[in-house]
Amino acid sequence: MQKQDVLVIGAGAAGLMCAAQAGYRGRSVTVIDMGKKPGRKILISGGGRCNFTNENASPENYLCQNPHFVKSCLSRYTQHDFIELVDRHGLAYHHKTLGQLFCDNSAQDIVDILLTECEWAGVNIQLRSEVLNIEKNDDGYLVETNQDTFQCESVVVASGGLTMPKLGATPIGYKIAEQFGLNVLPTMAALVPFTLHDHDKKRFEALSGISVPSLVKSEDGTEFKENILFTHRGLSGPAILQISSFWRAGQAVTINLLPEFNLAESIADWQTSQADKSSKNLLATILPKRLVESLIASGDIIDKPIKQFNQPEINALSEYLHHWTIKPNGTEGYRTAEVTLGGVDSDELSSKTFEAKKAKGLYFIGEVTEVTGWLGGYNFQYAWSCGWACGQAC
Repeated sequence: MQKQDVLVIGAGAAGLMCAAQAGYRGRSVTVIDMGKKPGRKILISGGGRCNFTNENASPENYLCQNPHFVKSCLSRYTQHDFIELVDRHGLAYHHKTLGQLFCDNSAQDIVDILLTECEWAGVNIQLRSEVLNIEKNDDGYLVETNQDTFQCESVVVASGGLTMPKLGATPIGYKIAEQFGLNVLPTMAALVPFTLHDHDKKRFEALSGISVPSLVKSEDGTEFKENILFTHRGLSGPAILQISSFWRAGQAVTINLLPEFNLAESIADWQTSQADKSSKNLLATILPKRLVESLIASGDIIDKPIKQFNQPEINALSEYLHHWTIKPNGTEGYRTAEVTLGGVDSDELSSKTFEAKKAKGLYFIGEVTEVTGWLGGYNFQYAWSCGWACGQAC
């Protein structure tokens, strides 16, 4: 049996960050993980280049039942603190749109920084370790794995959510929370592509690969302005992934396919300057041609010389393209989702330390909690912030 001050369950972003911080405080720390290597989700994130934070991260970029819950950790360890950390390690990175920061080379660089920090802090990492049993005793917690048994003062659950089961995602974190009487909110896939009903899928599957700058709005009024992407199963792209966190089964989404245009005004201009041209050819100057052809073929919009459009037809065409409404069949689920919505109820945890209010010495951080960030580096920043905050206390 090993005696440790802190046992961290999960060698992901939040777990490794927490372990290093606790180690720097002089705590003896072991991180256990079921996988063959640490940081598996980090390695595949951002197309293998890891969108590791966002320069604009703030509490407003997170979904949580208690909107104030994330304020403490995000203010105590900010995106600028993490940028300073990677700068000290000499990470080569670049800026993309909307404040996103990506590695120049590989997401492995972020994992290497975390592992170096853990090494400097004296952290022990044990892989291929599955938690079999955990129980509280007079000295803290007794945790049995398939490799060892640990007696520890503190247990930090950083086991992630249910996304990407091929990487070994399991509900172990939720089970531990429930074992100790903590409420776990229902979970669902988020930041995930939509699938379409068969009739819509047949209409649009030939458009797979077409990207359109759009403004996408959910029924609750939340909206995101980025690209949508047609796929052979449905709709994806940054705007769709963003809105998926706010969508619920049975609801529709409304998509403005021309957010930079006032189509009615454009048609009025065309009727003056290009009156003999067809609506198909003119619309193809501001929308992908294949999309225009598809909408005409399905009868959703009409094709005739632009000079022949009367005002009701102009209004109808404008309404359709500025407020294209579609009801998804569902999502692609945890297989392709970037995060899990729901999880350990934030009301059960200290917002300063992430310790469970009902179980002294038991902490929950990262995706296993009910905090979900927007697409664009926000979830990683939450991992760094809550990992750092927990590491100061566990």
